[in-house]
Amino acid sequence: MELKTPLYEEHVKAGGKMVPFAGYSLPVQYPTGVIKEHMAVRTQAGLFDVSHMGEILCTGEDAKANLQMLLTNDYTKIKDGQAKYSPMCNEHGGTVDDLIVYRKSEEEYLIVVNAANKEKDYRWMLDHQFGNVTFTDVSDQYAQLALQGPKALEILRKLTDEKSIPEKYYHAVFDGEVAGIPCIVSKTGYTGEDGVELYLAAEYAPQMWNALLEAGKEEGLIPCGLGARDTLRMEAAMPLYGHEMNEEVTPLEAGLQFAVKMAKEDFIGKKALEEAGEPKRERIGLKVTGRGIIREEQKVSLEGNEIGTTTSGTHCPYLGYPIAMALVKAGTVKTGDKVEVDVRGRSVEAEVVDLPFYKRQK
Repeated sequence: MELKTPLYEEHVKAGGKMVPFAGYSLPVQYPTGVIKEHMAVRTQAGLFDVSHMGEILCTGEDAKANLQMLLTNDYTKIKDGQAKYSPMCNEHGGTVDDLIVYRKSEEEYLIVVNAANKEKDYRWMLDHQFGNVTFTDVSDQYAQLALQGPKALEILRKLTDEKSIPEKYYHAVFDGEVAGIPCIVSKTGYTGEDGVELYLAAEYAPQMWNALLEAGKEEGLIPCGLGARDTLRMEAAMPLYGHEMNEEVTPLEAGLQFAVKMAKEDFIGKKALEEAGEPKRERIGLKVTGRGIIREEQKVSLEGNEIGTTTSGTHCPYLGYPIAMALVKAGTVKTGDKVEVDVRGRSVEAEVVDLPFYKRQK
């Protein structure tokens, strides 16, 4: 039986098509449809329920030292209110998960993990903790809403004042208040657009959801489901755990070098990554030039030789054509090369393009 987020009834009332996802019942789309929801986020604003994500508190005088060992990124210089993305590796250099850490103070951090990996991640942290540190799964206490799009902040300002809005990307205000509700306001997202993610007590989620939708009516704000969340992150070439990375794929192969600090003294998986040398695979972008839509786990070939496999693929509403990401043997292709993808026994041509496919104009 799937779990329900605190917004389940709101989704049903709005005609959301509910599907099982990461152990939860969530809307894949509303009657508006995925294309309109996607375009709303690219041109106006969209509202997502992401309460299925997991939240873990890391506290104690050795909290930072634990994060340094668990995660590939460097947390020595992170400031209060700052957020930092990082993969978390196993001993072989494969990816346990990718996550975001918020620093509340020197001895208190909020870790946000992928819903499907919540139990696994929490167990991994407990199994590898040392010194004076406490990891606490607080997922059930939080609802999380993502307000995304070029008009997101305009809408937010109707319900709060400037001191509750972070000044910079990947920063958060921990003692924010929106629509009279206490919350964490974070300038983050998974759409490639401007916007915020709000963390608040689960019982206030319906009140916040409705307040945001009401405030954003003039700006064209609409609720959006998992379908649009996936097409948006694909256009922005944001990796998804279980697709672009997993326990067998290293963050370096997934193209996440910016978040892997090899100069750091140590972290779980560092030795394996060093011993592996240059990554044997690389993540690439494909623009479909033939007929058809490419999905995940389809073979990619160059001049008849298999070079890798697609990890995600879809038709992108804003770009107006199908795209895919793939993991291929490193150095086999460059931008502009033509490859073939095996779509259920049929060869579909695609061109190697630079990532991301879409980048918002700042």
